[in-house]
Amino acid sequence: MSPGPKSKYVALLRGINVGGNNIIKMSALREAFEALGFTDVATYIQSGNVVFGAITSDQQKLTKKIEAALSKAFSYDAKLVVLSGRDLELAVAEAPPKFGKEPAKYRYDVLFVKAPMTTKEALAQVTLKDGVDDAHAGQHALYFRRLIAKATSSHLQKITQKPVYKSLTIRNWNTTMKLLEMASG
Repeated sequence: MSPGPKSKYVALLRGINVGGNNIIKMSALREAFEALGFTDVATYIQSGNVVFGAITSDQQKLTKKIEAALSKAFSYDAKLVVLSGRDLELAVAEAPPKFGKEPAKYRYDVLFVKAPMTTKEALAQVTLKDGVDDAHAGQHALYFRRLIAKATSSHLQKITQKPVYKSLTIRNWNTTMKLLEMASG
């Protein structure tokens, strides 16, 4: 029996190249993914976004395999969210109406949730500043909008001090859209 067709996936790494911690060159990250047998490996910006092809449909096994390999290769406790290209399409499609449409007025972030946590559980732990923040849950992500004029009073930064943060990886809307473009191409 021959292996199934290759599918596109996106790996969203947590906590690399932030504040001088867990520094990983994108070329080394690509090589690590290629060493795992993945194809068409591409990275986007320095925050740990990897698009790749794999023959599998088990995202949980894929996540564990990548986390173990990256932890060993780069000597840190690798945590990441893996989405199929289809899941990323769904995450973009589930964004609230007009999300990302007023970049001069709002900042838009997508908070991808790492299983076993659910988006509803994550949303329950997110606090919002009235008149500044707005958040909604989709199937794979939370959608966080904050008013630029009052961004300093946004509660998004407070999430980094909560236990839920360990189950999230955050990307801005533009990065999310670029990753979708890469996963679709």
